[in-house]
Amino acid sequence: MEEILSLEGETNSIPPNSEQHQETIVNGNPPMPGTAQNPTSPGSDEPDSECDSGSDSDSEDEAEQNLQLQTLEAELSSNPCNYEAHVQYIRLLRKMGAIEKLRLAREAMSELFPLTPTMWQDWARDEASIGTGPEAVHAIEKLYQRGVLDYLSVSLWCEYLSFVLKSEEMVRDCSSTDISKARNLFECALTAAGLHVAEGIKIWEAYREFEQTIFQTIDPSEIQAKEKQIQRIRTIFHRQLSVPLVNMRSTLQAYSAWEMEQRNDLAVESSDLDGVPSHIASAYQRALEGYNARVHLEEQILRQDMSESEKLQQYMIYLEFERSSGDPARVQVLYERAIADFPISSDLWLDYTRYLDKTFKGANIVREVYCRATKNCPWVGELWVRYLLCLERGNASEKELASVFGKSLQCTFSTVDEYLDLFLTRVDGLRRRLLFTAEVEDVLNYSLIRETFQNASDYLLEHLKNMDGLVHLHGYWARLELSLGTDLVAARGVWESLLRICGSMLEAWQGYIAMEIELGHINEARSLYKRCYSKRFPGTGSEDICRSWLRFERQFGTLEDFDHAVQKVTPRLEELQLFRLQQESKSIVKRENPLKKDAREKRKPGSDIIKEQSPAKRQKDAAMYGKDKAQDSNLVGPNKVKEINAKVEKENSRIEQMKDAMTGKTKVYKDQCTAFISNINLKANCEDLRNFFSDVGGVHDIRILHDKFTGKSRGLAYVDFSDDAHLAVAVAKNKQMLLGKRLSIARSNPRKSRKDLSGHDSQMEHVDAANQIDATGGSALNASAETSKEASRAPQSASRRRGNVNIDITGKNTFAVPRNVKPLGWSANKPETEGDEKPKSNDEFRKMFIRK
Repeated sequence: MEEILSLEGETNSIPPNSEQHQETIVNGNPPMPGTAQNPTSPGSDEPDSECDSGSDSDSEDEAEQNLQLQTLEAELSSNPCNYEAHVQYIRLLRKMGAIEKLRLAREAMSELFPLTPTMWQDWARDEASIGTGPEAVHAIEKLYQRGVLDYLSVSLWCEYLSFVLKSEEMVRDCSSTDISKARNLFECALTAAGLHVAEGIKIWEAYREFEQTIFQTIDPSEIQAKEKQIQRIRTIFHRQLSVPLVNMRSTLQAYSAWEMEQRNDLAVESSDLDGVPSHIASAYQRALEGYNARVHLEEQILRQDMSESEKLQQYMIYLEFERSSGDPARVQVLYERAIADFPISSDLWLDYTRYLDKTFKGANIVREVYCRATKNCPWVGELWVRYLLCLERGNASEKELASVFGKSLQCTFSTVDEYLDLFLTRVDGLRRRLLFTAEVEDVLNYSLIRETFQNASDYLLEHLKNMDGLVHLHGYWARLELSLGTDLVAARGVWESLLRICGSMLEAWQGYIAMEIELGHINEARSLYKRCYSKRFPGTGSEDICRSWLRFERQFGTLEDFDHAVQKVTPRLEELQLFRLQQESKSIVKRENPLKKDAREKRKPGSDIIKEQSPAKRQKDAAMYGKDKAQDSNLVGPNKVKEINAKVEKENSRIEQMKDAMTGKTKVYKDQCTAFISNINLKANCEDLRNFFSDVGGVHDIRILHDKFTGKSRGLAYVDFSDDAHLAVAVAKNKQMLLGKRLSIARSNPRKSRKDLSGHDSQMEHVDAANQIDATGGSALNASAETSKEASRAPQSASRRRGNVNIDITGKNTFAVPRNVKPLGWSANKPETEGDEKPKSNDEFRKMFIRK
């Protein structure tokens, strides 16, 4: 039986209680405390000097080990999650023989990480080499029990079974209690690894050998007991023959030989199923077919000449095959085999737990797998979330749930959304248990939910600022404050705390307002609209909140409330519309200018400079465009063409004016063919004037003068025409009515006023600053004709105050500078030009401003 229990291979383990094992611990590594230090034998012929040098070498090694030990202890103290540091620390302590520290180190590591089968075997062997007695045996059994739960390992199971059978004297004495204990342990091993295609046969054969050993101890006179034991062995054979395993034909031959020993008519060397009961033969045949279907997949995952990624891919193919066969036990065993080879593959753990959730729901086996998954891949937030849900399905206690949740918060996740999902899952579970669980634990109350929300807000605020996730969290919090906490003040406090930090988020205001409306608090909702309608929100949020206020007042407010909202919202919408137009014009300029810049940058030295389009080319293109336009007019009709041309002209004019306004260009109007119109209705806009002169035609541009402070129309306008013929027809419409007012139309002639005032014929220009856009979205810009008008009045005033002395006004802010002040850039050697006069003194300059 001992040979069968050691079928996993002599290289992997040494019987833990053997003298050879104890010598390995003592001599193969530095000895445990109290053991000899390999002294030189008394009969040795080696000189004493070599002994002294050996002692010095040992002292140096010990000092180096102590220094390394201190370094590892400092590292683990600062970073307990350093897996490699744990492994090195345990290896060093085992080498030094520090048993107490070694136990503590192993316990500390097992709390944070799962240990490999080899580490559990080393731990159990070390304890077995220094401990005897029932207490030590029980402690070692506990170590094996913990070890087989971390990863699937047939060798660890065989060593566990071997230790139990050797340490329990009652088993050898056929004590019914201990035999039952051993059988239960064998059944657990078969459940865990009996379906392992490549290595499961080791446990089956060990189980049969154990039962055969018991059969041999039964007294021959106890015929009934012997028959019962024979049937138990036969049952194990039948079960094994129905499972796809390696060496199935040799198992069948062994069964035939055993039955022959029991005086049954079965041939020992038979290679067929003659003489085997039909139900056993059919089960064996199905198992053999199953093995033949899996043998190729087994070969692929056991290959040593492939990469890790290729091997994992082969496991996934194998798993897909097992899932299609529909045997959950086989699927689970294969998942465990894959996990043992790829313990930190998060995708594999997620796939495994997802399958278990679907198949076993809230069973204890699923809970254990989640516990192991979070220890192997603690950085995956989804595993922790599903772990909490699994515990809730299994009706776990609040203490266990709180413990798992606390452990999850100590992990580091890759995204902040994982933390948010974890907090929300915790709150969901608390809410469900408070509302839908019949028996509520004493520790469960709403304060736990409030505390969880507060911790989430404090933890996530810096990472989720101005993000939808934070709004969702606070909205959920506020609703639970109302429904479970029944505290309106607290619910409002939740929203107010969010607005203090994320006041520029439209969603935060909308959520707060929606809560007040849902509760029927109309006045509170209205006050929130008044607080936020003038704020600037991203995108179209500012317009949306204004329109939302108007809809709110239509549904819930009085006429006075609606009028008040309109009064507040209308200027704000106009301001926003103006801002949008400015942004559009900026985008137009940006789209055009980079193209020109790129074209300049692409020119290489020495290449021909790309010149602008020549006038002849432009004239040719214009002729072609006019031809195409004429052809289109024949298709759609003259009225339609006229309408389209007017729209195109209007849009081009609007875009050009917006571009000039945003780029700061000053457009100059010479008024060579311009009509000056007064007594215009203050509500009239450029479109009204354009329609008024529609029968005249030839309108090139319209400039309505606006007050520079209020932005309202002054009732004055300039209308530019394409030629004098159209202008004459326009002036003929003098005294006609427009919007209830009789217009005064005259030809604008700045030449005359300038000639009369300055004494020479210089053309007076009207300048349009183009710094305001009509609120209606029209093409007209607020002209600074008022500036030109003031400029025309300024020389008259100056002439009256200066005694009709002609003074040239040039440059900016130079009219009030005394002539004897030397301007910047003046040079004494500058030649005098004709017309220069002698600079005036201060007294002369002062007299110029004294009225006569």
